Amino acid sequence: MPETDLVLLFTRPLDRAGLRYFITGSIAGMIYGEPRLTMDVDLVLVLPQAGIKKLIESFDETQFYCPPSEVIFEEAGRSEKGHFNLIHHDSGFKADVYLAGNDPLHAWAFTRRREIKMDDDSIWVAPPEYVILRKLQFYQEGRSEKHLRDIDAMIDRSADDIDEPLLMKMISELGLDEVWKGFHAWRSF
Repeated sequence: MPETDLVLLFTRPLDRAGLRYFITGSIAGMIYGEPRLTMDVDLVLVLPQAGIKKLIESFDETQFYCPPSEVIFEEAGRSEKGHFNLIHHDSGFKADVYLAGNDPLHAWAFTRRREIKMDDDSIWVAPPEYVILRKLQFYQEGRSEKHLRDIDAMIDRSADDIDEPLLMKMISELGLDEVWKGFHAWRSF
C-alpha cells in the first residue's frame, strides 16, 4: 500500500502516546479490498479528557497541524460525533479523527480491531464487518458509489475474513437491510 508511510505518520504518535485507535474508511477498505486514491486516513480514537495533553504533545507543531486544546476538549466532550483533523505539513496528508464517544458500533469495533504488521511497525484496523457497515451508512447518506465499490472489493478479496452471519445480524440491527439489498442489485449489473 503506497500510503503506508503516510498512515504511520499518524499511527506512530498515537501508539507512543498509548492512545487506542483503529483505522477505518478508505484505508481499511484498501487493506481488505483493493487500492484506490485517497488523501486522508480515517481514525476512530478513544480520547478521555486526560489523554488530550498526550495527544497534542505527540504531534509536533513544526510537523503537524493539531487543533487548539480548547477545540479538542470541546470535541472530546461530545457523547457522539466528536471530530477533528490532524494535517502533516510536508505531505498535506490529513487524518480525520472521529472520537469513539458513546457510539455502540465504535465500542463493538474496538473489541474486534485487528493488528496488522507493516515491516517493523503495526497498525490497528477496524474489523471488515465494521468497515462494511459504515460504508453502507455513508452510501445511505450520500449515495456515493465509491462506498459500494469498496464493499464489493472487500467481499471479493476478503470473504474468508468476514463473519457473514454477524454482518447480516448487524445490518438488520442498524436498519440497513434495504441499503444492503440495493448494494446487491448494484453489484449484479
